[in-house]
This record gives sequence, C-alpha cells and structure tokens, in this order.
Amino acid sequence: MRVLMRMIRSAAVLLVVAAALAAGGVAFAGLGQPSPWQMGFQQSAAPTMDDIIWFHDFVLWIITAITIFVLALLVMVIVKFNARANPTPSRTTHNTLIEVAWTVIPVVILVVIAVPSFRILFVQVNTPTSDITIKATGKQWYWSYSYPDAKFEFDSIMLKENERKPDQPRLLAVDNEMVVPVNKVIRVHVIGADVIHAFAVPSFGVKMDAIPGRLNETWFKATREGVYYGQCSELCGKDHAFMPIAVRVVSEQAYTAWVADAKKKFARDEGAPATTVAAKTGAMPGTSGGATTE
Repeated sequence: MRVLMRMIRSAAVLLVVAAALAAGGVAFAGLGQPSPWQMGFQQSAAPTMDDIIWFHDFVLWIITAITIFVLALLVMVIVKFNARANPTPSRTTHNTLIEVAWTVIPVVILVVIAVPSFRILFVQVNTPTSDITIKATGKQWYWSYSYPDAKFEFDSIMLKENERKPDQPRLLAVDNEMVVPVNKVIRVHVIGADVIHAFAVPSFGVKMDAIPGRLNETWFKATREGVYYGQCSELCGKDHAFMPIAVRVVSEQAYTAWVADAKKKFARDEGAPATTVAAKTGAMPGTSGGATTE
C-alpha cells in the first residue's frame, strides 16, 4: 500500500508540474518568433495556424482523458488484484463485452480525431483565390523571392552579428524581407535550386518542402501586421541552421509603396549575363543580397 501511495503522489506531482509548464508556455509563446523558455506554439497570425492550435488542444484533451483512464485501470488492478487482496485469482479468459468495447471505442476515438484532421488538411492544401503570388526558391543557404506580377526578384540572406539592429533576432534577421499585405491571400510557389529545403513560418502554420525540379504550393493569409520569422526545416547542408525566413506584413498602402520602391531597387538588366548572388554565410563570401538573374 505504501508503494501505491508513493506512485499516486509522484503522479500528482508530475501532473502539477506539467500543468504549470503548459500554462507558462502559453505566456512565453511569442508572436512571429521563438521566445525564451517557450513550451507551446508561437502565437497565431493566420487562420490556418488558428486551426492547428485548436486541433492540438482538442487532441490534447483526448490524450489526457485516455491517460487518466489507463492510470485508473492500473491503480484498480494494483489494489484489487494483488496477491494479498485477491489470493484466489479468477481463471476467466474471455469477456465478450470487454473485447467488443476495447475494439469499438478506439475506432470511435480515431474517427473523432480524423474528421477535423481531414478538414484542416483540406483547407491547407487547397489554395483559395489568391491576391498575390510569390515564388520562394531555396538555395544553399539562403532564399530568393520572386514577385512575378511585379516582375522583380531578390535574395534574402541572414544578417551577421555586426549587421543586425538591436531589435532584430539573432540568426533570424535578413537583409531583404519578404513583404506582403495584411488580410490578403498569399500563394507561395516553393522550389529548391540545389537540394531539398523546406519553407516554414510557424505563426502562419506554413511548412512546405522545396524540392529541385518540382514546384510545390502553399498559402497563408496574415491577419496581423508585424515581422514573422521562420527557417528552412529540412536538413540541407552545413549552413542549414543559417537559412532564415523573414516575412514582413504591412498595410495595403505600405505594400504598394514598397513594391514601387522594390521595382527600382531590384530591377534586372535583361541584357546582362546570368549571375547568381552567393550567400554571406559561413565560408561562402557574398554580397549584400541584391537582385538575382539566373
């Protein structure tokens, strides 16, 4: 009995600690970038991420209920069926009701989980009518963004320590951010130029592989202005950890002004020979991240 009480006390302590950490994680979860001691998701800034967070919490309640139920069964077995409390054990080998229940109930639980899961997956993979299309090309080890409607393209390279401002996060800030307007559907064409990369922005609930020779597609609709950071989430080589993504969400008026300026800043000389801007990371000396013509 003393062993049982120790087990119950230990389980209670673990539950209290887990609840405290979970509550703290919500407080520590930042908007657009990771936060110190963060336990939960980054704050949502897009409807797709709202769905992901809801589904996570929904499944967490189911998992918690199952865990408590199984723990209760284990405690009951320890108390009622130990050698002292039950010296003459039952020789029952089959129970039709129990066997049907432990088959049907898990199936029902899986169906309850699957229905909203399929709905969310359908929303994620079916791009609605888009307002802006951007092509994101993963390269070793930086990103290039092309705005085909506005006809310009630029490279986005991680800032070094001596280049970033105090309010810019380490290893995430870039020289040229992807800029999009708020409350607009952004379709992102994702491809890799050399090896497999992955375009991922946690606050938007976006993650899509960038595969050489294959054009993948994802989308998001940012509902809050600000700067949102992500990273390549596919192990793509020695500088994989230095391949950040920065998306600046601005008002429609500010976006229009930025596009007008970007057309001049990243204008391409169609008569110039093809060149590639090298990354400024690691042992790859590079430039300040201007236009790319390939």
